[in-house]
Amino acid sequence: MSLRAIRTGGWLQPKLRTDVSLNPVALRSQLQAGTLVFALGVVLSTALAGQAQAASLQRTQFSALNAWPGAGVQRGFAAFVRSCRAMLAGRTRWPRRSKFGGSKADWKPVCQAAARLGAGANRAQSAGFFQKHFQPVVVRDSSSLFTGYFEPELEGSLRQKPGYGTPLLRKPADLVRTKTKGGYGRKTSSGVKPHFTRKQIERGALRGRGLELIWLKDPTDAFFLHIQGSGRVRLDTGGALRVGFAAKNGRPYTPIGKILIERGEIARENISMQSIRAWLLLNAGKAQELFWKNQSYIFFRKSGASDPNLGPAGAQGVQLTPEHSLAVDRRYTAYGTPLWLETRVPTGSGGNLVPFARVMVAQDTGTAIKGPVRGDVFFGSGERAGYAAGLMQSPGRLVLLLPKALARRLAR
Repeated sequence: MSLRAIRTGGWLQPKLRTDVSLNPVALRSQLQAGTLVFALGVVLSTALAGQAQAASLQRTQFSALNAWPGAGVQRGFAAFVRSCRAMLAGRTRWPRRSKFGGSKADWKPVCQAAARLGAGANRAQSAGFFQKHFQPVVVRDSSSLFTGYFEPELEGSLRQKPGYGTPLLRKPADLVRTKTKGGYGRKTSSGVKPHFTRKQIERGALRGRGLELIWLKDPTDAFFLHIQGSGRVRLDTGGALRVGFAAKNGRPYTPIGKILIERGEIARENISMQSIRAWLLLNAGKAQELFWKNQSYIFFRKSGASDPNLGPAGAQGVQLTPEHSLAVDRRYTAYGTPLWLETRVPTGSGGNLVPFARVMVAQDTGTAIKGPVRGDVFFGSGERAGYAAGLMQSPGRLVLLLPKALARRLAR
């Protein structure tokens, strides 16, 4: 449930602007003229979802990986150890039902070996472990895209009070899992029915049930948190609270960026988190109606994330590691799979693209992640991470690091 860019085919990276004024007149001019040139990929997710993916796999060697073992291989290995320990302890499932996932028998021995070495392994030990136990397998497809997401930091209060009027809600008791397309429904005396829409919920359909987890200061921040799926809230009384995804209402997700494009408010090539926020700032009176076009609604819980140096727990149930955790399409790649990613990421005040080659681990997913060579890099928490995530959209090369027997079965 994260903010993720979706784009296919070849493209030219636009020149990134950092001199964007918050003056309303200047903003309006920039939105129309196209100087807010970033990408927000949820726009094309619907189109991609219907495309058949025909990826192929090809074995290669570690010597063929550009810049192996890359920056921070020991952090990538530590992320893999955390995934393995979760699977070994039964807190999360072993790979299954993913095209490239294999089985428990493929992964358990290598996970046991990783756990014995431990998350404190140094650079040489980490690189050596991957080289000993894994076979690199290149995933080939007609398109590739790698984007970014982050853990936002918001302002909130544990009590409703002036200035804090937008609640995050806990999962309601009548919300149940279903086999329908949305995956969730509402249990009633006459059977399971579709759950309330975002508009119905925000108009009070669940009011009076004591579901309010926390009250946020900014309704726009709250809406984007529903896309991100997790975040850190700075409390008005001091301290902070992490919140994470608990469930959703099962209603269809509609990207508001897509609506703004269709209405001619922002040009398709200029759509981004930054440009959407700018539009909302200029058109505050239209924001609520736009938000309600997205019927999907997320329910939250307090996050049990314990290590302050890591991010929130991803969909695998493991805390995310900045710049080493990747959200993937689970139809292809199983949680816990180590990966080698070669792409380019924005950096610095100008958003210039620099090479990025390192070990990642599949630990998260999202509704906008569609395709075998598609991923979302977790950049961490705070303003700098949010800036990089908002600008990130690059093609790239994805290499699975698979246990050797599994690699021989899957790839030529």
